[in-house]
Amino acid sequence: MLRIAIPNKGSLSETASTMLFEAGYTGRRDPRDLVVSDPANGVEFFYLRPRDIATYVGSGALDVGITGRDLLLDSHSTATEIASLDFGDSTFRFAGPAGRFSTLADLEGLRVATSYPGLVETFLAEHNVTVTLVTLDGAVESAVQLGVADAVADVVSTGSTLKKAGLEIFGPVILQSTAVLISSANENAGIATLLRRLQGVLVARQYVLMDYDITRAQLDAACELAPGIESPTVSNLHDPEWVAVRVMIPRKDMNNVMDSLYGLGARAILVTSIHNARL
Repeated sequence: MLRIAIPNKGSLSETASTMLFEAGYTGRRDPRDLVVSDPANGVEFFYLRPRDIATYVGSGALDVGITGRDLLLDSHSTATEIASLDFGDSTFRFAGPAGRFSTLADLEGLRVATSYPGLVETFLAEHNVTVTLVTLDGAVESAVQLGVADAVADVVSTGSTLKKAGLEIFGPVILQSTAVLISSANENAGIATLLRRLQGVLVARQYVLMDYDITRAQLDAACELAPGIESPTVSNLHDPEWVAVRVMIPRKDMNNVMDSLYGLGARAILVTSIHNARL
């Protein structure tokens, strides 16, 4: 039985559960459930605080888990990142009173408030900067105004919250984080199956199937526009001058490819979502 740690709440929880459902696993129906067994797929889910998942997986108590890269690095766990899951993106930066800081060296000997002391400590040590870390649980933007710290290190999206607190971003990016699949040192054949299924979900979200009809004279030009993964599938039509083409294309390119194909003379251009895939 493969033991999988899932965030029980927070920004990662819902998307992680949705991905696993799309990958064919049965998750919890009652949000109060802490452990859910899925014997048909040979897995058991443990719903835990996102910050604790790396610790449980690193200890070997659980085989794999979904958590944030930031939480993994902050924990100093021995768990290993084995795949990025492309959701829950966040950026970590330093911020301080407007006009006071410009480089990391300006922090030397000062106090820095953060909810991620392990992550920030490692980053500053790599840049030979020594500070006193003030660990807070949750939002830290008020720490400077209240005199608890001289600067902060926190997740930044637009920076508007920091500006309202009289702070401005400075220095390099500490970390670009995202949701990741992490693994312990345990050997379990189910890990490869889980990874393959999750990658299938990611492919399905990134690609679409496109079908269209086009004249044989324009087929090569059309295939250059949309070459597919290996190559397009081409089928004969009743009219010998026309063929039907099916191809996978990146979802983000969908409308541009449709416009270009239409310009070549393609007709009956249809796009279909992919629910899962194996490449």
